[in-house]
Amino acid sequence: MPRPLIGITTYVEASTRYGVWDLPTSLVPSGYYELVQAAGGAAVLLPPDEPERAAEVLGRLDGLVVSGGPDVDPVRYGAPRDPRTGAPATVRDEWELALLRAALADGVPVLGICRGMQALNVALGGTLVQHIDGHVHTPGVTSWHPVTPVPGTRYAELVPEVADVPTYHHQAVERLGQGLVVSAYAEDGTVEAIELPDREQWVVGVQWHPERDKDTRVMDSLVEAAGARRAVPVS
Repeated sequence: MPRPLIGITTYVEASTRYGVWDLPTSLVPSGYYELVQAAGGAAVLLPPDEPERAAEVLGRLDGLVVSGGPDVDPVRYGAPRDPRTGAPATVRDEWELALLRAALADGVPVLGICRGMQALNVALGGTLVQHIDGHVHTPGVTSWHPVTPVPGTRYAELVPEVADVPTYHHQAVERLGQGLVVSAYAEDGTVEAIELPDREQWVVGVQWHPERDKDTRVMDSLVEAAGARRAVPVS
């Protein structure tokens, strides 16, 4: 059977330099697709498209990874903008929220990473804390801290121990989206992982960056769920 096909959302940059070029670019750090491949999946990168085409795109995929990146626009969760919140990424917000809602409606396995976890929470009606201290120490440099799993959650089954994870974020989950539960916390109480407890669909968000780590357990589980879904004929 072919490897499960996992779509990864991309960063959208107005100006990217490579070789002699400086052009608008849709890109993703190589760690994302390398992690999917290490877990046994085939990776495909998803540039923005019209939001109404999200279900069509997902119909060709077995799983979805929503990658890290800029802050979700607070207008998406009905909050005034904090001056420390980054500039809106309107095209990316519209596309990723449409993908998430379509995936949730169709039972596609989903892993949200950093911004992707926050977007998952917002897609389900949750809100975000627009600034926290202590999770970014040096601009452009990942830091590490321990996270503690919540017993009884899917994440705790995958990673039962307190684990050091690579982190780089200044926002966090505030009010949980509909149906979500917390599955890991940082030492300061920051929500570090969320999930849907419904075992019929694999949906997990992690606030850290597993693509910068060697631990593939969470991605292994996503790819396994995507493969199981692929093996079941769709009526």
